Amino acid sequence: MVKDYFKKLNPAMIAVIWSLAWPTMLEQAMQTAVQYIDTAMVGSLGTAATAAVGSTSTVNWLISSSISAMSIGFLAFIAKARGAGDDAKARRAVGQSVLAVLVFGSFFTVLALSLSGMVPVWMQVDANIRDVASQYFFIVYVPMLPRAASIIFGTVLRASGDTKTPMKIGVIMNIINIVLNFMLIYETRVLNIFGIEFTMPGAGLGVIGAAIASAVAFTAGGILITIVLWKHPYLSPKGQKIAPDAEILRPCLKVAFPNMLQRFGTSLGFVAFASMINSLGEVSTAAHTIANTVESAFYIPGFGMQTAAATLNGNAYGAKDKQRMHDLANMFIPIEVALMVISGASLFALAPSLMDIFSDSAEVIALGSTVLRMVAVSEPFYGFSIIIEGMMQGVGRTKEPFVYNIIGMWGIRIVGTFIFTQLFDMTLVAAWGCMIAHNMFLFFMFLRCFIKGKWNPLIDEKA
Repeated sequence: MVKDYFKKLNPAMIAVIWSLAWPTMLEQAMQTAVQYIDTAMVGSLGTAATAAVGSTSTVNWLISSSISAMSIGFLAFIAKARGAGDDAKARRAVGQSVLAVLVFGSFFTVLALSLSGMVPVWMQVDANIRDVASQYFFIVYVPMLPRAASIIFGTVLRASGDTKTPMKIGVIMNIINIVLNFMLIYETRVLNIFGIEFTMPGAGLGVIGAAIASAVAFTAGGILITIVLWKHPYLSPKGQKIAPDAEILRPCLKVAFPNMLQRFGTSLGFVAFASMINSLGEVSTAAHTIANTVESAFYIPGFGMQTAAATLNGNAYGAKDKQRMHDLANMFIPIEVALMVISGASLFALAPSLMDIFSDSAEVIALGSTVLRMVAVSEPFYGFSIIIEGMMQGVGRTKEPFVYNIIGMWGIRIVGTFIFTQLFDMTLVAAWGCMIAHNMFLFFMFLRCFIKGKWNPLIDEKA
């Protein structure tokens, strides 16, 4: 079967896939690099600082993923419209995406800022770091409107096949974040680079400086991507109706709502998961935070390919080209699995060295290395799930992924972690074991989905 897959590899189609995937991979790599730098910089202030920043990160996923879910509705609609050659309908959808940015951005600004004082309490953060964790959370969520623009408008551009523009803007955001981190986190100090000494100005704000740097970068990114979209030759929302358009919003919401419930449910699960880990103590919280940051770099190939899979499968569906959809599946699956095998092997080999970058604590490094090597083994299986889910998102089939992810998160990861860590007083290793069981459950469910053809709405139609 593997040989049959590789016989069907088409160089021209691989070139198209790669042209869409590599900008997204580079964008995610830059974002991960900044996470690495942020974590290393904050980590140099001590384990407590790392825990203060990491303790509310899962709430960030909860909010960001809810907005991302809405953008999936626009991705499926615009990719299908573009595949069918209906640019007018695609532009109408872009106009509605502006409405989504205004609604979601405003709602989550009010929600996040009003709850900033309570989030560290709900997350069972150590009382000694709750104040700084709350301040960090508040500052990062002040620019929620431009953050929503970055997420939704970025997806709109990718749905049309433009993955380079979001990448370029992401690079600019990351540069801003890194420069401001150097200036805001540390005190003014003398640096020596290649034998040249110079004074580096610094505000000495610590964790708060990292929050301000992120907020400024988010704001700049949101403004830039809005300007680009407004000037786009065929996607500009200028002249389009911003008021609710039922003909556009209804199919978008039909796709987005299950995905939103999925992301909200799984992100809420991440909050519950992190809360239980936080209760294990500062070392476990720091090891978990750093390991999550390290692990995220090794999912870049998978999620980069997922964006390409969603866009191209949506285009093929819009064109009613069943053969191209089959060809795309035969392209994506072996490429994705091969990439994730390489990624997982690299993570397994490099885990201790990567943990050592972010922490001076031998206990944190050892614990983080152990859980990273555990999860590395499951990466190829998770990569398969990622690609099938992306293909289903591109054609608007989001109900099955919603069911699979909710069952996996709450029925396996959360229940298992509660039993092992809260009832039997087991460690972070047991919690990550439950996470791996969740990933394997998704693999088997998406494999079943693929075999039954649920990824392709045209499969039951006559050729």
